[in-house]
Amino acid sequence: MKNSTSLTRPAAVAGMFYAADPQQLSAEISHFLRQQPASDSTIPKAIIAPHAGYIYSGPIAASAYHLFAGKAEKIKQVILLGPSHRVAFRGVATSRADYFETPLGKIKINRSLCELAESLPFVNSSDAAHQDEHSLEVQLPFLQTVLNNFELTPLVVGDCDAQDVAQLLAILWGDEHTLVVISSDLSHYHSYQSAIDLDTQTSHAIEHLQPEKIHYEDACGRNPLNGLLTIAKQKNLHIKTLDLRNSGDTAGDKNKVVGYGAYAVY
Repeated sequence: MKNSTSLTRPAAVAGMFYAADPQQLSAEISHFLRQQPASDSTIPKAIIAPHAGYIYSGPIAASAYHLFAGKAEKIKQVILLGPSHRVAFRGVATSRADYFETPLGKIKINRSLCELAESLPFVNSSDAAHQDEHSLEVQLPFLQTVLNNFELTPLVVGDCDAQDVAQLLAILWGDEHTLVVISSDLSHYHSYQSAIDLDTQTSHAIEHLQPEKIHYEDACGRNPLNGLLTIAKQKNLHIKTLDLRNSGDTAGDKNKVVGYGAYAVY
């Protein structure tokens, strides 16, 4: 994994959450993106996208990523936050890696922004938090497809309150060439109609910048999500729902479903 000059975090869920073959992976993502309507010229400052297997959530994620079609050169930095599913910890974890790798190639990590993040007392380096985590990784092939030369600041969020995440986002916010990506699914393992009801309420809270209304059972990525909503409120931004469905709408049965939403922050 390590050579004399750099450290690479290899793909952990290729072949599980998405195709391990580069050509197949590119074809799948292109298919999802082609299903989307033409987008306007406005580039969002941030997006919220789901992180399940592509067969389930890929079409919903594509509704956010297609907004960058034809605008790849505009984004140079991506600040990516997602929840920890494998390792329990307090605060936020950076990675020591110099590159994150997917079947589509390597993405350069912005070491200086990782170190800037670590200047906050609740942010620490933890390769263990990143090693098997899928919430960040499943966003990467989409980013590699719709953007060109960009650097990544990957942040796994553990037990961390919204104000701390908002403080972290504030120092990494950057200019119009910086995109913030929040990785989160919505409700988990409810009946189809219950999930629709719950996720509609959560979407309303997201659109109205109400982090206080989004709790443990509403979104697995509630900690990074609520941090984004907090800073969006401070900056008088607005959020648009792009797609709201669940696994019963895409590739699963309707007995126990997982909710997926995609959103753009302007």
